[in-house]
Amino acid sequence: MSGIPEVIPLVELRSSCVTCSLRELCLPIGLAADELVQLDEVIRQRVPVKRGKALFLAGQSFHSLFAVRTGFFKTTILSEDGREQVTGFHMAGELLGLDALGGGKHACTAIALEDGEVCELPFTQLDSLSRQIPSLTRHFYKLMSREIVRDQGMLLLLGNMRAEERLAAFLVNLSQRFEARGFSAKGFHLRMTREEIGSYLGLKLETVSRAFSRFQADGLIKVHGKQITLLNITALKGLLGTCHVAQ
Repeated sequence: MSGIPEVIPLVELRSSCVTCSLRELCLPIGLAADELVQLDEVIRQRVPVKRGKALFLAGQSFHSLFAVRTGFFKTTILSEDGREQVTGFHMAGELLGLDALGGGKHACTAIALEDGEVCELPFTQLDSLSRQIPSLTRHFYKLMSREIVRDQGMLLLLGNMRAEERLAAFLVNLSQRFEARGFSAKGFHLRMTREEIGSYLGLKLETVSRAFSRFQADGLIKVHGKQITLLNITALKGLLGTCHVAQ
């Protein structure tokens, strides 16, 4: 053929690329065969992380971003009184390590809530490759922007909300994120504890438990251990008024 680079059809991509949490970086833009090889050489795929283990620690020097392939992670910081403050929960397809882009050191600690896998993106190499593949640069920053916007959106929503509104926003947010990944929007397993949810939402454990009980009594959700079924998503969204839950 002429000078047009060969584009690998979706069906011919190896399964690790098709199911990879980085698919938004490559599959939608149809990387050429040689570009896909370059990307594969940079990314360290399927790095296992055991439950309870830290992916990186606050204060640690920044070298790589991490895309969650499987599993669930929480990010935390230490408050002034030494308590752990949960700053976010991250699932498949989301990036970890963005907190270190500005200062060169991680501002938070990332801990696995269950056994999982991540893809490591050495930032220096990825930055160099992005300069060679402009479309990769655009999609890479689009993905980072989405992560930042979602975090900011949740902070804005939680600013002046009552306890039940905060929990409703949290559940709706999780529902939307699961649905975007092809999972059920109505039923999912909570990997985090009630205490961790409370830390993230700025609520005491007892308050979180009461809110869950109230939602169940009102027929909005069904709780069985850590399995949550949203029986009335419309009503949960109604608690938020005109506020939009960022995904």
